[in-house]
Amino acid sequence: MPRTVLAELASHVGERVRVCGWVEGITDAGEGWRVVLRDRSASAVLVVGACPPGMQREAAVEVVGEVVADPDAPGGVTVVSGEVRVVGPVLDELPLGDGSSLEERLDWRFLDLRRPRNVLAFAVQTTAERAMRQYWAEHGFLELHSPKLRPNPNRSGRELFSVPYFDRQAYLVQSPQFYKQMAMAAGFERIFEIGPVFRAFPFITARHDTEFTSVDVEMSWIDSHHDLMAFEERWLRHVIATVAAEHSDDIARLFGTEVVVPSLPFPRVSLDEARALAEKAGPHLAQPPGDLDPRGERALGEHVASTFGHEFVFVTEYPESTRGFYHMHTEDGSAHLRDFDLLWKGMEVTTGAQREHRYDRLIAQAEADGVPLEPIRYYLDCFRFGCPPHGGFGLGLTRMLMALLGQDDVREVTFLSRSRDRLSP
Repeated sequence: MPRTVLAELASHVGERVRVCGWVEGITDAGEGWRVVLRDRSASAVLVVGACPPGMQREAAVEVVGEVVADPDAPGGVTVVSGEVRVVGPVLDELPLGDGSSLEERLDWRFLDLRRPRNVLAFAVQTTAERAMRQYWAEHGFLELHSPKLRPNPNRSGRELFSVPYFDRQAYLVQSPQFYKQMAMAAGFERIFEIGPVFRAFPFITARHDTEFTSVDVEMSWIDSHHDLMAFEERWLRHVIATVAAEHSDDIARLFGTEVVVPSLPFPRVSLDEARALAEKAGPHLAQPPGDLDPRGERALGEHVASTFGHEFVFVTEYPESTRGFYHMHTEDGSAHLRDFDLLWKGMEVTTGAQREHRYDRLIAQAEADGVPLEPIRYYLDCFRFGCPPHGGFGLGLTRMLMALLGQDDVREVTFLSRSRDRLSP
């Protein structure tokens, strides 16, 4: 008999069905037992005459029975069981309970992931990625899968993992940006990639992982970074609207968060304006040179929410001293760049920029920044044979989910977290 998922039981009233799932709870109903069963789609009540050996909470069971209308039960139906089989018994005391800490839940992540809110988090992620790809397909993008091993380190060598590679060292990529730019030189014009990146971040924070999923976009024939911001806000609005249409009620119920589809355009402020607004919030928010720290980002997010009624804000035109040599300057002689960060609810989720595609200027900027040219010759050669103006951005997928679901810790929305102190499970 084919399996019926629990969310579809209401369409099978009066029929005999086979359902499978995990036992969520068991109560004595007098002349039998009421069992709450849970699968990936929903929960449902079973009426069981007798419980077989091993029938206990979180056991995996298979049930065959008749679907009966029951307005007081979840989904409006119950399954009156004729056959119950424990296919995956629980062999020990469950290691997690209602008061388990995040670290304990991460140690037993496969059990923690059974919670309906966690299943929903990854349903939302799946919907969001589907909406991303739909929008990209409608706008002429190609998908890439770039290498995750690179031949040379970045200039500082910081936050970089090295691995033995036959007779030499290789390095795990922190970003696929150079490869995205090669695709622009190859004439692909518009590309995206969803894939892992690696950063040896030495601290444990609520929004950093050493391995995470980056969503990357690169586009040719742009006039400035404003073209990138205009594209990203339309793309993100489509993604959020799709998630809202499919999951807003469940997100409100399980996460207590409203999904707000943003209006266009997103607010935009220069970094200098953003710093002034953050520091105005209090002397304790004095910001690091040429940047915003997390407290400053939160202060800016609060200001934008109260002033513009918006969850998003682009922060533009960072100084060259804080960014890579490959960014294009706002104009000749300027110390500011055609770049941006996107903050959502006061947290950075995206970094982007127009790249410098003119070979002579790229060489000059690399030399001024003290970057040795020979180790990156494979990259520099991309700009010698007709490279178009281009730029792109990278978005952290788990940070996006944090903001979307109103979570304070990236580990809550990461399948299996990796940090300095966690390499398993």
